[in-house]
Amino acid sequence: MKKYRGIYLKNDKEIGLMREANRLVSKILDMLGEAIRPGITTMDLEKIACKACDDFDVKPAFKGYHGFPFALCCSVNEEIVHGFPSDKRILNVGDIVSIDMGVIFQGFYGDSARTYPVGDVSDEISRLLDVTRESLMLGIKQAIPGNNLYDISKAVQDYAEAEGFGVVRRFVGHGIGRNLHEKPEVPNFVPSGLPGVQLKSGMVLAIEPMVTQGSYDIEILEDRWTAVTKDRKLSAHFEHTVAVTVDGPVILSLS
Repeated sequence: MKKYRGIYLKNDKEIGLMREANRLVSKILDMLGEAIRPGITTMDLEKIACKACDDFDVKPAFKGYHGFPFALCCSVNEEIVHGFPSDKRILNVGDIVSIDMGVIFQGFYGDSARTYPVGDVSDEISRLLDVTRESLMLGIKQAIPGNNLYDISKAVQDYAEAEGFGVVRRFVGHGIGRNLHEKPEVPNFVPSGLPGVQLKSGMVLAIEPMVTQGSYDIEILEDRWTAVTKDRKLSAHFEHTVAVTVDGPVILSLS
């Protein structure tokens, strides 16, 4: 595995293993999407994910990571990321739930996130989900060799903010491979005064916009993990793991 400015560049075999890790993540997210309905608890979703990991013979990537106690991050409504599954958190019509999921397959990580509506949601909420999803896809289009890393950031930020939404600064995307979090960080905004790095073939990036209806300011709850919007407005989160290749960006976490 080669390195460029401290960033691991993956070869075709390694990207192939990451493709399988991310395929399984996507499959689990599909299963969770089918299960989400009014009346289900977020702990029910955790149990589905854990059973799927057992069935697929993979290890949940988040459980135990820096002490995180669950396989899933389940973040409801104003929760941005790192929400705890709970048998007391019942999903209701009109809620949204952001699910971040990762697995380890043969030593490599997969990582992806989606925000799901629970039953029918308002047009305003649907637009939040659509804009967040589209900001991710626009960022992915910039993941080509020769571009600057912050071309990804700019694409996400420009689109989301032009649509009237906030872009979370506190949490960012990241490189991924044999470690869940590798260099480089992939912000969803353009940091001032920093040059960024040139993208190279073989980089694998977890790109993950977190977009809010209001301010991007956040708070951390007493569990020391769950991040919420400071103004308690809704937040959405979509993530794909993407390989930078000579043929353009390759999304590894597609169903």
